[in-house]
Amino acid sequence: MKTQASSNIFFGLILSLLCTFASAESMYIDDTLLVPLRSGEGLNFRIVHKGIPSGTKLQVLEHNKDSGYSKVLTPGGIEGFLPTRYLVAEPIARFKLEQANKELASFKEENAKLKEQFQTLSAEFNSLKKTNNETEKQLDKNVQELSHVRSVSANALTLDQRNRELRESNEQLRNELELLQTDNSRLKDRSESNMMLAGGGLVLLGVILALLIPMLKPSKKNDSWA
Repeated sequence: MKTQASSNIFFGLILSLLCTFASAESMYIDDTLLVPLRSGEGLNFRIVHKGIPSGTKLQVLEHNKDSGYSKVLTPGGIEGFLPTRYLVAEPIARFKLEQANKELASFKEENAKLKEQFQTLSAEFNSLKKTNNETEKQLDKNVQELSHVRSVSANALTLDQRNRELRESNEQLRNELELLQTDNSRLKDRSESNMMLAGGGLVLLGVILALLIPMLKPSKKNDSWA
């Protein structure tokens, strides 16, 4: 019977502890320097923790409105009782301020990184903008050069066509010149032949005249007879 009773008490304690932990909530020591933790609900119980610093996060196991005490569990695993008036639902202002300062420092650090990234991106943007302007200038220059090359190419084609036409015209003039030279040579040969014929005719005429003149001249005998 004693063994069964002991088992019932043991299981009852376990169930009580489980129910206590199931209904536990988290609260904080308020803005007080140190709060002693006692083994029971009252000042006559022994102190199990000399003083819990303000701002410490505790797990509240149960509240007793009649005694004004709460049973809590410290982060170090110590259970005890302390006045409920020392508990608050949110962290104290000092810890809120420290947390805010930490967040502010984090924001400042992140802001500094963002500023650095912005400066880097701004420098890259300015560099890309400068490169883009230089590229646009080079592109305009290339377009002008291409236009000039096209114009020169068109002029070259025109000049080549004109050159072929001039070569053909020159070849035609050369052929005409050769024909004229041939005709001139023929005329020259013909003129020389005519001059030779004329000279021969003059010589022949002179010979004929030389033979006829003495015959036409009256002799002295005939003159005396007359």
